[in-house]
Amino acid sequence: MTRTVIHSEQAPAAIGTYSQAIKIDNVVYLSGQIGLDPYSMELVEGIEAQIRRVFDNLKAVCEAAGGSLADIAKLNIFLTDLGNFQLVNQIMGEYFTQPYPARAALGINTLPRNALVEMDGILVINQ
Repeated sequence: MTRTVIHSEQAPAAIGTYSQAIKIDNVVYLSGQIGLDPYSMELVEGIEAQIRRVFDNLKAVCEAAGGSLADIAKLNIFLTDLGNFQLVNQIMGEYFTQPYPARAALGINTLPRNALVEMDGILVINQ
């Protein structure tokens, strides 16, 4: 078993005691991403911008691991307002094509830095 820390300068640096991702053999465990701009480390404004920024951040970490969003097998979405679920679906359709990953969407009370959305996932890549 080979365990590798994955880091991308194109995604926000970890704001706590975690790594952006951990790769074990050909499975990559993606830490949660919120809508932080990777350069300013500031939360982008509005739900649509945050959703897009989260997908861009996840994409950067996937690429740093040697994969892509298409390699995500399981995606977890956390929303502070489930009324934004349809917007997530719409924007997700711009970033993913079929077959889509398995997915869960949960409504929660709060997120770090008062973000409106957070996503994490698991990707499986060919070595």
